[in-house]
Amino acid sequence: MMNIDVHTHIVPESFPPVGNRPAGDLWPKMESQGLDDAGFEKSNVVISGRNFRTVLDRCWSSQRRIDEMPSEGFDKQVLSPMPELLAYRLAPDDGLALSRVLSETIARMMDYDPNRFFGLGAVPLQDVDLACRELSNIKSLGLQGVEILSNIQGISPGDPKFLPFFKEAESLGTSIFIHSQHPTFGERIEGPPVWNNAVGFPIESALAGASLIGGGVLKECPELRVCMSHGGGTLAQILPRLDYFWGVTGPSDLFPDPPSTYAKKLFYDDILFNNQSLRFLIDSVGSSQIMLGSDYPFQFRPQKPDDQFIDLKLTKSEIEGLSHTNCLRFLGLLD
Repeated sequence: MMNIDVHTHIVPESFPPVGNRPAGDLWPKMESQGLDDAGFEKSNVVISGRNFRTVLDRCWSSQRRIDEMPSEGFDKQVLSPMPELLAYRLAPDDGLALSRVLSETIARMMDYDPNRFFGLGAVPLQDVDLACRELSNIKSLGLQGVEILSNIQGISPGDPKFLPFFKEAESLGTSIFIHSQHPTFGERIEGPPVWNNAVGFPIESALAGASLIGGGVLKECPELRVCMSHGGGTLAQILPRLDYFWGVTGPSDLFPDPPSTYAKKLFYDDILFNNQSLRFLIDSVGSSQIMLGSDYPFQFRPQKPDDQFIDLKLTKSEIEGLSHTNCLRFLGLLD
């Protein structure tokens, strides 16, 4: 059985110099930190004059990723940018330049072994027209789609201003992976800094998914393929409540069917950290919409896929779907 990891990230080994770009120190740069204790290269990703994250060469080395796949229980990976690099804060032209650095890096990693890698690039969604045009470049590079963030400078992806982008993606058959990032309610999260991720990301994913339903994107783009990161966060938990109030208020022009109907058209990775939560998601949206993910190389799964299949008591057809065919459908590579 082939296992595909839909949720993995890359960081380029280097970025071109910022030059005279308005981005200034918002433009990322890599600062080598030599070798780690295991002899692998490591670098700091410096943004706005500070080290955002220290990364190892598994972020850019196709061969190292291939070498590590068996120990993680995977045969193939879907590559996408480290989310912080989807820098919507940049001026549009700088955003386009950085998006192309990321997309071209992923295309080269795919070319290293086309049998091992699929790719999701980047677009400057801070300028919707520019992002729409860039989707054609994504296709020409051989990438299957793009990664976008759960909010674009604080605006949900279901906002009407982004509908032309989703329509263009639908027209081109481009897959969209929505990754949680920059929770818009961070000042309300009490706890250690990592809780910005632990608490904020699941809520962000739910907000983004609900916005696609409530904003009419999924009604207007019935053939659009969208995956929500981190299992869609808390979206599955609130679907019964959304359906209840849909029944109270009656159908909307933006979503004439119950919200859960549209949620069952979305795809989801399985990064929920326990099988009880994953079982609830499967029961809520159907096993046909769930894919394997890890968040490699920044996180590693608590359980290998094959062991998870056994614990969940999945049928043969469900295992085939979660392991690879659902991902191939999401990428537009299988009907």
